[in-house]
Amino acid sequence: MMGPAHSLSGAAAWLGVGAAAAGFGHPMPWPVLVVGALICAGAALAPDLDHKSATISRAFGPVSKGLCEIVDKLSYAVYKATRSTADPRRSGGHRTLTHTWVWAVLIGAGSSAAAVGGGRWAVLAILFVHLVLAVEGLLWRAARMSSDVLVWLLGATSAWILAGVLDKPGSGADWLFAGQDYLWLGLPIVLGALVHDIGDALTVSGCPILWPIPVGRKRWYPVGPPKAMRFRAGSWVELKVLMPVFMLLGGVGGASALGYL
Repeated sequence: MMGPAHSLSGAAAWLGVGAAAAGFGHPMPWPVLVVGALICAGAALAPDLDHKSATISRAFGPVSKGLCEIVDKLSYAVYKATRSTADPRRSGGHRTLTHTWVWAVLIGAGSSAAAVGGGRWAVLAILFVHLVLAVEGLLWRAARMSSDVLVWLLGATSAWILAGVLDKPGSGADWLFAGQDYLWLGLPIVLGALVHDIGDALTVSGCPILWPIPVGRKRWYPVGPPKAMRFRAGSWVELKVLMPVFMLLGGVGGASALGYL
């Protein structure tokens, strides 16, 4: 999938979680619903940090470009070290390590640990990164016409304001984990990464989301539906069918989470 569809599916997924949480008696305060949806929209772009042309690899200038090179080489090294004889040879690390459930869980757990142990500045950093990515994904046309600095300023300002809202009593800093502020922050990050992987699994290349669990003789098995049901990234199926569906599901999920349905 392309960046906008990834981000939109991430936001819709968190709004759906909000509806489910309300149904199970753990309703999200509206700041958690909004912030979580934005984080999930940004996190849904993050697995493509292994590709130099991806939105996330360009979003933070030389910093993200340099990190992209490191992640690509790390992913390729892990692939070479763990591939079975049935797995094909590759020349790069795209759609390998960062497109697995293991990566999603590690990134989410690390973010939660940083938010809990690092205090307010760690929370602000996590919000800043994911809000910038959310702007790049959800408002990609406007973001491309604007300078990077303006997008970063929007992300930083939004992070500061939203963190201030969450810090207010009853606004959700300790949602789901009573007495432990921001432990939940890793959940939309895990979800965003997994939603990205599921989206990529629908395309012609599939996605090795189950690694290191072997499927047949392959450890990096490209999970996906039957090939006749797959589509190419950026095709009319993604733009004309899936994105409107994501918007509809997100709207229904958000309304349910807030008690309007």
